[in-house]
Amino acid sequence: MNISASELSQMDRRSLLHPLTSIADHLRDGPAIYSHAEGVRLYDGQGGEWLDMGAGLWCVNVGYGRAALADAASDAMKRLSFQHLFGSAGSESSIRLADRLLNLFREKAAAPQMARVFFGTSGSDANDTAVKLVRYYNNLRGLPTKKKIISRIGSYHGVTCASGSLTGIVSYHKAFDLPLEGVLHTSCPHHFAFAQPGESEAAFTQRMVADLEALIVREGAHSIAAFIAEPVMGTGGVVLPPAGYFEQVQAVLDRHDILLIVDEVITGFGRTGHWFGTGAYGLRPDIVSLAKGLTSAYFPLSASLVSQRIWSVLETTSAEVGTFMHGFTYSGHPVGCAVALANLDILEQESLVENAARMGDYLIQALRQRIGDDPYVGDIRGVGLMVGVEFVAERGARRMFEANQAPHRVVARHAKSAGVLTRALPFGHVNSFSPPLTVTTDDIDRAADAYARALKAAHPELADLAAR
Repeated sequence: MNISASELSQMDRRSLLHPLTSIADHLRDGPAIYSHAEGVRLYDGQGGEWLDMGAGLWCVNVGYGRAALADAASDAMKRLSFQHLFGSAGSESSIRLADRLLNLFREKAAAPQMARVFFGTSGSDANDTAVKLVRYYNNLRGLPTKKKIISRIGSYHGVTCASGSLTGIVSYHKAFDLPLEGVLHTSCPHHFAFAQPGESEAAFTQRMVADLEALIVREGAHSIAAFIAEPVMGTGGVVLPPAGYFEQVQAVLDRHDILLIVDEVITGFGRTGHWFGTGAYGLRPDIVSLAKGLTSAYFPLSASLVSQRIWSVLETTSAEVGTFMHGFTYSGHPVGCAVALANLDILEQESLVENAARMGDYLIQALRQRIGDDPYVGDIRGVGLMVGVEFVAERGARRMFEANQAPHRVVARHAKSAGVLTRALPFGHVNSFSPPLTVTTDDIDRAADAYARALKAAHPELADLAAR
């Protein structure tokens, strides 16, 4: 049945509840409906074409339209369309993928301590699994009061009740009665936005770590189970850790017997120009959450990597405690695991992690050359193909826009009109650039030129906001 774009838009408005969308704006303006995609480009079927400088939601790492991934899914569906992992059941693709992920993480992230893999379907449920695992672990150790988890202001870890509580962005909590009890938030380690006047990066790091230790002392280390962190804060503004930050944080965690959960949902599988952010920043995780780039979003799949420290407790207490009562219907879905294996083949065979490192440097330089002197651009930063442009009301005085002014949304709207999709992030005034790892210098030049034109076109609106 043929249906017009107008009819589809009306059907959407009367039928679909969109995630992370203003209901009022959506009912007024309707949806942006995309029809097909290839490489780094999206199309709407009405003649519209955009360079997707967000890779969907940081996730289409190998680019759109990969026949090899479609073939892997098709073959897997024909062979074994579904098999759960409950009660020791399994499938070849889930077993092979678990083994491959452990070997990749041990080799590429210098993390030999990782011991087992648990599968889910999203980054949110991977972080929910982490919450349950740290509780389970400490109960099995006879430490029932050691349950609280520390996250960071500005962090993003998902939107379910547990993972949404870990998320440190207030807009995700509003009217949902979040965060749940037992989740604490410490300071955001964003030097550009939160450093005191004249405060060096080293001094800022020391203050952030002191804030963390003070929180632990105040709550009591006996009550703190884990600390969760993204190697690079993504949705919170593409915030790179200040110098020495993780080294000092890990020393604090070690002193107080606190687990480290590393959320690699965005940073995993080449996004930072390294296979994993864990390796890039020398982290020593007890649990790692993976999703997004695991299948390049061709199939919903997540993975939770568990360290020997945790696994040994689960193993030695199993006979006494009984069955490990956690799991999802779609844990280790054989189709998703087959797609992930094919996706990893592409990443390796086409050297896309290395390409991300090269193109990331090129992207930062392209943006700095074209908009680095713009009066409303305060900072351009990033690592690999994870880049952020942060806006300020007055560059010389480093005066920020008011929290509710959203200049980055203005620029993103103009960028879309110019043929570039970039994301206006929900914490701070930042546009993020995270294109597929297949992006070329030509793609970047086209996107940077169009974005520079869009920023110039946005100047009257930015000037009006800055004057208020």
